[in-house]
Amino acid sequence: MKRRDFIVTMGAVAAMPRLGRTRKLDRIGLETYAVRREMAKDPDKTLAAIRAIGYTDVELLWSFNLFGRTPQQVATTLKNEGLRAPSCHMSGETIFVGWERSLEIAKLLGHEYLFVPDFGEWTTKTLDNWRQWADRFNAAGAVARKAGIWLGFHNEANHQKPVEGKVPLDVFIERLDPSVTRLQLDVGNMLIGGGDPMQYIQKYPDRFWSFHLKDVVADRSSDARLGTGIFDFKRFLAAVPNVEQKPCYVEDESPADELAAARANWQYLHNLEF
Repeated sequence: MKRRDFIVTMGAVAAMPRLGRTRKLDRIGLETYAVRREMAKDPDKTLAAIRAIGYTDVELLWSFNLFGRTPQQVATTLKNEGLRAPSCHMSGETIFVGWERSLEIAKLLGHEYLFVPDFGEWTTKTLDNWRQWADRFNAAGAVARKAGIWLGFHNEANHQKPVEGKVPLDVFIERLDPSVTRLQLDVGNMLIGGGDPMQYIQKYPDRFWSFHLKDVVADRSSDARLGTGIFDFKRFLAAVPNVEQKPCYVEDESPADELAAARANWQYLHNLEF
């Protein structure tokens, strides 16, 4: 074999997927709602405990006023503990008042994404309401992109409930401009609402850039500790394009012992190969 042909052949082999190769999540995040009682008691101590468990990322809650801490105080604690906060959850009204100031706060905290988890119920009664929200998102998202931030949306269970014969989340996604907005998929919320996370990943492979990893009980009535419910995380994570580039957060919403649950959920994901 000529040297040139050999190099070409070896290059082709190197580009082929490795049979039997498995992956693991290099970074595992925790949505601070999962430890909200602990955060309310002592946010700095709780963030330190989260890092000690092994989490590398947290998702902050602007909607909880950062548990009484200023953005600068939180940024200092994150730096001291070696944590990063790729995103937060915030009220939809944030995009209407002081939006540019919010984007500056996002930069201070190291956010790449600002996610809105829901809208006021009275503003989502019709599909036209959802379309109007999407239009507002597109406008605010364009401003955010100029600041290097992404505006995004996070699904709740009721977003699967049909309005005027259609799933409102689908109508909303179709109306959004993907060049200035992104999405966060909460697999547990979607399952509880009757949706299929795998179908959404297959239908919109380039739209979801962050995930809430939440298991659910057999009847889909509530969430469950990771690995104890019905969701196939191995299959799901293997199907997410470039999952290593997309923040993934644990969110066990109602454990009796928040930090013990956070520890068990981290261990499950840390050991998971897909």
